[in-house]
Amino acid sequence: MYRDLEGKVAVVTGSGKKTGIGYAIAEKLAASGTRVIIADLGTVPEKAPDVKIGSWQEMQAIARELNARYGVQTLAVNLDVVRNDSITRMVQAIREKFGRVDVLCNNAGASFGVPSPVSTYDEVAWMKTIDVNLHGVFRVSRAILPLMQGSGSIINTASRAGKVPPLFNGAYAVAKAGIIMLTKVMARELAPAIRVNAICPGQIMTDLEQWRFDLEAKFYGSTIAEREQEMIKTIPLGRIGTPPDVANLAAFLGSSESAYMTGQAINITGGQLMEL
Repeated sequence: MYRDLEGKVAVVTGSGKKTGIGYAIAEKLAASGTRVIIADLGTVPEKAPDVKIGSWQEMQAIARELNARYGVQTLAVNLDVVRNDSITRMVQAIREKFGRVDVLCNNAGASFGVPSPVSTYDEVAWMKTIDVNLHGVFRVSRAILPLMQGSGSIINTASRAGKVPPLFNGAYAVAKAGIIMLTKVMARELAPAIRVNAICPGQIMTDLEQWRFDLEAKFYGSTIAEREQEMIKTIPLGRIGTPPDVANLAAFLGSSESAYMTGQAINITGGQLMEL
């Protein structure tokens, strides 16, 4: 728990479902006394029915639960990171209720058109993946910056995939690599008042990870448990990570404990990735 986060205001995008990293970050911040905005799409995109997204009802329930459990003000807002009008409405709602933002966690993300090699990747799905993951960070950050009033911390969720290319998920990897560079650009431009860092999770047990293991099990003719065990063999700490593991790092980066850190892309992979 970071006492200096008490009373601060944090926006966490992609935080509308309890099984995700975004929710874990929102809960960790709320436990530290931070007022939290739960921002997510709230509805499943028409062209991507398999994308796991928290419903508007779940988002509201999360906001009420964090308020009741930790005694902090909360707000649930619908947010589509590819639409500037949606982002503008979110900013207006935050301005009216809180007047400012101290911590921005750009966590919203999705992957479309996978699995597919670049040679046959559907162009619409490729562009959509880049737009959500990379351009969404740009749009939301640009819109929130005036509310940060010249100070604060921005935390962008990148990925191990942004440093080590995965097979058949190229658009996602390219987008996450772009987030890492965008983080560095923003860190240079916004210093010294606003710090900007990126988190690069490895294998974290979320809906997306479970989907991956299911897909691999079908491809290799094995079980989900067997695919998990094969992955664990590549992780020195011997386990798949959890959303709270990532949330602990996000809270640290949002607090003054990390006051001398900016422009970093920090691996949280259980040792699976040890390069910079």
